[in-house]
Amino acid sequence: MEAWQPDQEQLRQLVGYLRDSLSGHNQNAQKHASMLWLTISTNKQMLSQAKSSPDITNYLTYILCSLPTSLNLSPENSHLARSSAAISLKNIIKTRYRAIPSGNLAYIRTSLLSCLEDSNSQIRNFTGNAITELVKQGGVLGWPEIFPALLSLAGNDAGNVSTQAQEGSMSALSKVCEDNKKSLDRDYQGHRPLDVILPRLLQLTASPLPKVRALALESINIFIPQKPRALLLLMDPLLSRLFQLAHDSSDDVRRYVCRSFVQLVDVQPEKILPHMEGLVSYMVSQQRNTDDPDLALDAAEFWLSIGEHKNLCSSLGPYLPTIIPCLLESMVYGDDDIARLEGDADDANEEDKTENIKPQFAKSKGARTANNGPSTKNDTNGASGSTSLDDGLDEGELEDYDDEPEGANPEDEWNLRKCSAAALDVLATFFHQPVFDITLPYLKDNLNHPDWPNREAAVLAIGAVADGCMEVVSQHLPELIPYLISLLQDSEPVVRQITCWALGRYSQWAAYLPDERAKASYFEPMMDGILKKMLDRNKAVQEAAASAFSRLEETAKKELTPYCKPIIQQFVRCFESYKDRNMFILYDCVQTLAEHVGPALAEPELSRLLVPALVSRWESVSDQSQELFPLLECLSYVATAMAESFAQIADPIFSRCIRIIHQNLQEYLLAASNEAVDSPDKDFLVVSLDLLSSIIQALPSAMSNELVAHSQPRMFDLLRFCMEDPSNDVRQSSYALLGDCAVYVFPQLQPELPVLMPILIQQLDLDAMPDEEAESAFSVINNACWSCGEISLQQKHGMAPYVEQLYERLFNIISNPGVPSSVNENAAIALGRLGLHCSEGLALHLAEFATLFLQSIRLVDDTDEKGQAFLGLNRTIVNNPQGMESCLLDYFKATAAFKNFREDDLKKSFQQVLIGYKTMIPNFGGFIGQLSAKDQQKLHNTYNV
Repeated sequence: MEAWQPDQEQLRQLVGYLRDSLSGHNQNAQKHASMLWLTISTNKQMLSQAKSSPDITNYLTYILCSLPTSLNLSPENSHLARSSAAISLKNIIKTRYRAIPSGNLAYIRTSLLSCLEDSNSQIRNFTGNAITELVKQGGVLGWPEIFPALLSLAGNDAGNVSTQAQEGSMSALSKVCEDNKKSLDRDYQGHRPLDVILPRLLQLTASPLPKVRALALESINIFIPQKPRALLLLMDPLLSRLFQLAHDSSDDVRRYVCRSFVQLVDVQPEKILPHMEGLVSYMVSQQRNTDDPDLALDAAEFWLSIGEHKNLCSSLGPYLPTIIPCLLESMVYGDDDIARLEGDADDANEEDKTENIKPQFAKSKGARTANNGPSTKNDTNGASGSTSLDDGLDEGELEDYDDEPEGANPEDEWNLRKCSAAALDVLATFFHQPVFDITLPYLKDNLNHPDWPNREAAVLAIGAVADGCMEVVSQHLPELIPYLISLLQDSEPVVRQITCWALGRYSQWAAYLPDERAKASYFEPMMDGILKKMLDRNKAVQEAAASAFSRLEETAKKELTPYCKPIIQQFVRCFESYKDRNMFILYDCVQTLAEHVGPALAEPELSRLLVPALVSRWESVSDQSQELFPLLECLSYVATAMAESFAQIADPIFSRCIRIIHQNLQEYLLAASNEAVDSPDKDFLVVSLDLLSSIIQALPSAMSNELVAHSQPRMFDLLRFCMEDPSNDVRQSSYALLGDCAVYVFPQLQPELPVLMPILIQQLDLDAMPDEEAESAFSVINNACWSCGEISLQQKHGMAPYVEQLYERLFNIISNPGVPSSVNENAAIALGRLGLHCSEGLALHLAEFATLFLQSIRLVDDTDEKGQAFLGLNRTIVNNPQGMESCLLDYFKATAAFKNFREDDLKKSFQQVLIGYKTMIPNFGGFIGQLSAKDQQKLHNTYNV
């Protein structure tokens, strides 16, 4: 078959477009190039052949692998064109793999393999990316020949494979393994690819080429966490090989050796334990490698990994005198960092550059729980990102063309210094005093050191051991705390910065000193010192002080109430002077104070100080600014704390939230119908919905009802759309607002229920929940269950039309073992509340759900919600007492355990059910005799049964 050849004129035009797409960061040209395969197939003015469009994948492959010198391109332009061709080819494979003809795929595969021998390492890298995408899209069986081919080239099986081809093939194989690690361990007609690949990778770790050895070991590391059978069978040979490679001349190889041991700690700790002495010595020596900070960091990660395993960590005891000094050494800034940080400018009056402000994401106030309190979500919501050329760029693509983002702060990166401090924290938490005893001489030598890097590292060490060594450190704190407070005046901003952090770590000790004089000597100066540093002349120190004060608020809680006035006065000064970046953490300080001192903020003197500062900022921030996220979240907590006092500013804030939600929904609908329009950031919905909830809860009922009734557009029209939004975070906040409306503004909600209830019922369907979104989707279902219970409580007999559908959904939740306990509890409580006024309908199903109900609700505290659920269950039992036959003893046990009767009706209902069964069961005394003596006594004492 004759080899495919391009049309020269079309080739020339395409090469020009591809060259320009990467030249000078031309964004328009890049976008043009990324869509070029569509343009060529439709724009016949560009083509000299009118009958058929050229095969763009073949053209791109040809340019990448066989670009002719006859085009007279300079080496730089040739490289640009080939690089762009590789990226575009990979993108087409990613998005249109199934549309590529089989003949073209064969041409691509053959050509790419030959391109792995290219003299340019970046072209080999791009080629590997394209090969990886082919395997990813076509599956392991779509190109089975690639694995033996790459292994053979990387291993130089033929004896005449060039160094470039060996390295290029190994690099490509590593990428393929990374992107297909699960599929390579699947069974294909009795064969698993890993059974062949892993032994060959282990052989390749003995290659004479350092890069091949390193990449082979990196590839093995990819599979360690999933513990495939093939790897477990090779565990002893792998360990033997790792100990050989531990002394490899290549830093890269030794780096992957360290990573291997870190991975193996989690997978097979029993294999690590016998070698601990040698591993400690090795990791310490690698961590002290000052020439390769990446290698040192990978070695330091070993201690963090060990710290997660009790047995392994305990084995480090004899080696602490070796490990701790190494960690302390690694916590001192290096020469490059010292040069960068020394004499940081007094920059408090300088405006922040946009690129220096971290992206902000909304954080939901949390899921409603069975105990009617918020449970904080760990993850931020609404994360999104973009790339300059294509969403599918792999690591390393365009690395020669993209510089480090301007203003990127090296201090934000995970590094050896931070890792060592974290490891010291972990070991201090496990070993306590032995760690402090080894650390103390270092502190004495360095806290007063004339060189600031040593002072700074000593303060970092003090903070790192705070949690683990508090008991032994506390005897030194009367001396240490005043000295740390004095360091807040250090001439070096970096020292002032770390001192704020360290003081925050000891704030709990100071806040709860039993002696008021001691408090005045330590806590008040600590608090005052950190507060003053919030207006330091250096912005990094301001940020550290605000963060430390937020931690102090978390630990001191209501102990701060007497100090609210000076605290708020300082916050107001910060509002007047902070630039954009530090404003975000200032909001966190305000909301944390509001969370812990609560009603104290409603004092007229305090609200007159705080409210104008918040309103001023509120009015200056646009509806499109990401600053709205922390600001609205802050206002949510302030509204809850101030309660009725928030009324003075509630109306305009409520109206603006409605406007933001309406605008965001309109933009979303527009984007959904027009691909050229960007979809809006859903975080604006999350924070606005949460603030509406807080305002409705905070204000008197009449005022909340009035705000909702007069909202324009109508709040419930907007809420309806939000309850069906594709974003889990938006729906979670929507159902929280729905439940709050049931509690606080039910007269406004009630007419909307015929529209909203079917949406709520649909949300409770577990089968409609995507597996890949399980964690956040369960938070939505959790709030939907909670809101269902609150609506049932208010709607009473009006819930009858929904009983069967709600029962089916709620039963499926409490009967599913994969549902988180908090969701299970809320579903059971919703089911019980439904029985308060619809017990006849639920009674038909009592035998089916009673046991699961009791199991689900067993560990819930005796709250009003649990009491209401039991009251609903009791009314259901009265309608069908035979339905409890399979779990009657469990019910009696739960009845005996309940003790927090806030309503007489609940106690009477338990008593009614017990008396009913006493009359039904012939030998009732013998039946309850099966309970423990303690439970029998409780039943007798509480219910006279």
